[in-house]
Parts: sequence; C-alpha cells; structure tokens
Amino acid sequence: MATSIYGDYIKSVIRTVKDWPEPGVNFRDITPVLQNSAAFRKLIDSFVHRYQELDIDAIAAIDARGFIIGAPLAYELGCSFVPVRKKGKLPFRTISETYSLEYGESTVELHSDAFQKGDRILLVDDLIATGGTMLAAARLIERSGGIIVETAAIIDLPELGGGDMIRADGYSVFAACTFTEDE
Repeated sequence: MATSIYGDYIKSVIRTVKDWPEPGVNFRDITPVLQNSAAFRKLIDSFVHRYQELDIDAIAAIDARGFIIGAPLAYELGCSFVPVRKKGKLPFRTISETYSLEYGESTVELHSDAFQKGDRILLVDDLIATGGTMLAAARLIERSGGIIVETAAIIDLPELGGGDMIRADGYSVFAACTFTEDE
C-alpha cells in the first residue's frame, strides 16, 4: 500500500481517543489535523502531489468526512467534486448501493447524472476500516459509467482488512497514513 511522504507527520497530529465510541475501540480523530494549518496543508498536498499528473475528471467523496479532503482536492486538481451521500440526502434522481455492516446494512447514493461514461474518478474518504462503504461507492460509480482511478483515504486501518478487500476487488488503495490497533 502506498502512503504519503508526509504520512508520519500527519499520523503524529491525529489524536487517538481510547475507548470511544465504546470500550476497546481506538477512535482516530482527524480534527487536530484540520485545526493545524500546516498539517492540513500537508494532508491535502499528499493527495495533490500523488494525483496532479493523472487524468482525473472528478473526485467522488464519501459522506461526510470524505468531503473534507474531496472538495479542496478537486479545487487543486481542477476537476469536479461529486458527493456520495447517505440514503435520502440527495435532492435529485439517484442510484443507490446497499452494503452490509457488522449489524445490519447501510445505503449510499449518487445523483444519476453525476458521471458520463468513461469519466475517470478518484474515490476518497477519511478512513478505510472494513472497506464496505468504499466498495459500495466504487460499485455505484462504475454503474454510472465512471472508471475508478484509485481509492484514497487519510487513514487505513490494515488490521480490519478493508484495504485488502478493496484491492481484492481490483482497485488500488492509497492512504496518507496507517494505524495498527496497538498504536
């Protein structure tokens, strides 16, 4: 898995909140990165430098924290921004993809006219855990005619297997940094 040249720095700014939202979980809080202008610049630059020479038509960002990096990245790369939203949040005609969660299922949606056939799409989110949301969004994009250039996130949690699952489905994965369970 590829990571950012700024990965160690970005990782040092991310706050780990132990036992949140439940005992045994280490929550990776990106808000300190957003509050630190140098760290936020390095985070966005990590993605800009990786993709600036690629032919990308749009950044598709997953609701809601994916929007935080997706919008400035689209601006910097001079391409469009397309939100992948939770069910019921988009006002126009949508297509949807339902995926399994540990306890139940969830659905993501995309406007039916978000992409043209052959559009080259970078799919971004804040975190790769189990990979279910990223894969559902990738399937939506492909159903709408888009081609996934790569999937990208601020953080990958490799012990949860999401990155491996995404790669097994044929997508490449980039993360600015990774965290193991004991970090």
